Amino acid sequence: MLIDSHCHLEYEGLAENQPEVLARARAVGVAGFLNISTRRGEWERVVGTAERERDVWASVGIHPHEADAHEDLGAAELRTATENPRVIGIGETGLDYYYDRSDRSVQQALFRMHIGVARETGLPVIIHTRDAEDDTVTILTDEMEKGAFPALIHCFTASAAFAHRVLDLGLTISLSGIVTFKNATELQEIAKKLPEGRLLVETDSPFLAPVPHRGKPCEPAFVRDTAQFVANLRNEPFERLTETTTRNFQRLFTKAAA
Repeated sequence: MLIDSHCHLEYEGLAENQPEVLARARAVGVAGFLNISTRRGEWERVVGTAERERDVWASVGIHPHEADAHEDLGAAELRTATENPRVIGIGETGLDYYYDRSDRSVQQALFRMHIGVARETGLPVIIHTRDAEDDTVTILTDEMEKGAFPALIHCFTASAAFAHRVLDLGLTISLSGIVTFKNATELQEIAKKLPEGRLLVETDSPFLAPVPHRGKPCEPAFVRDTAQFVANLRNEPFERLTETTTRNFQRLFTKAAA
């Protein structure tokens, strides 16, 4: 049994064929999907899919690219959205200094707001970080000192030093199809050494299709290819990797397990 811990089922490329997309994933052993939101306008659709499909869960949050358009979003509104029984995570949120599509100070403020709601609710915060390692660690460290909260770095592509720092803070790391890319040698070395209890797999579909599907729109079914690649990297049976990542998902996203 596999779980795609991060996919965007409402995005173009998946939304228009959602029943078929889900059926193809289920046919190869994907038994759960976390449908991620990136802006306020998606929340109803993301949650609606989770209410309609018994093996799909939802997150609510604001992507750093969308921060400027949601500067006035308050913690109360986010907290209320988490009360839906199908909402099991908060995000994705975080910092993206590569594209800088939103003001960095606004990104940081919204990131902290998401963390505060995660601390209050006990739901994991799902973190996107790109070219922002130092500020991400600074915020995480500062917020952890105010009180612990569950969190993960999704679609991990950062440095080994960053991996050590977030692992020391108690975070989980999720690997996407990027780990299968030929030029991802540093990431592959990190993947080999990740603690067994802190590892998830995802697609981030419809983006980042893994080998051997490069050039195609990514689908949740392809999480199997990523999981197989990671199992081979770590020199462990595929079945063990699937059991481990599913158990880790259920341990982190306790509302899903319940």
